[in-house]
Amino acid sequence: MRRTALGISMAAVITLTASCSWLSTVNDDKTINWSADKLYTEARDSLDNSNWSQAEEYYTKLESRYPFGRYAQQAQIEMAYAYWKDGDPAQAIQACDRFLRSYPNHPASDYVLYMKALATLNEDDGFFARLTRQDISDRDAQAARDAWDTFRELVQKYPDSRYAPEARRRLNELILAQANHEVKVARFYFIRHAYVAAVARAQRVITDYSRTPYRDEALQIMADSYGYLGMKDNEKDVRRVIALNKEHPETQVKMPKIEKPTIEAPKNVPSTQVRQQAK
Repeated sequence: MRRTALGISMAAVITLTASCSWLSTVNDDKTINWSADKLYTEARDSLDNSNWSQAEEYYTKLESRYPFGRYAQQAQIEMAYAYWKDGDPAQAIQACDRFLRSYPNHPASDYVLYMKALATLNEDDGFFARLTRQDISDRDAQAARDAWDTFRELVQKYPDSRYAPEARRRLNELILAQANHEVKVARFYFIRHAYVAAVARAQRVITDYSRTPYRDEALQIMADSYGYLGMKDNEKDVRRVIALNKEHPETQVKMPKIEKPTIEAPKNVPSTQVRQQAK
């Protein structure tokens, strides 16, 4: 009986402690009585002032407290942008996917698709800088393929979007990234005397990316690999193509300038009057 009483007393203490902790948390939350207008305004002000973590906190509270309110859709877009600018591309991609599933016909869907593609590239890690240095890992190659799919979806679904021209340009750059990766792998196999694998990878560049600057290096790897394999006829054929390309400089493809991608903050929703009322 005494053990039972002691157990009940302990449970009561634990419950009381937890209740006090919860009440303390509630009392410390200055946003507890904020309206949807007030939460959105503060979140947007944080976003505009590059206070990404504060913006994320306010958008999260806005979405949880007012999931069907007037700012629900816009808050998701702006929260995705905040995640991306805060260096959290995984969260940004998840937020974009969730928005696109919930509102596939939203007027800002093209913007969200473009932001998702940039987040997929994780450009804060220097993806495009590594592209020009020919230093793309397998993880980056997969990211390039995923981003290429997203840019292509944007161009196909919204060909007249303001983001479509930039998406098309990024598609071309990502083709360069894929070709770069294949040549890098071919070179890796060649250095390790895996000449059959080197030929296979180099051939992929010739077949799929012949209009990129990596074509000539792929041809050279193929010719040298055939030489080491003793396949003299194949080697002669490839070296003949290399010689023809040199005789016709107009066939050479130059590496275009790769620029760091960016995107503007999403447009604000409430009017000046609403913002004044929210304060």
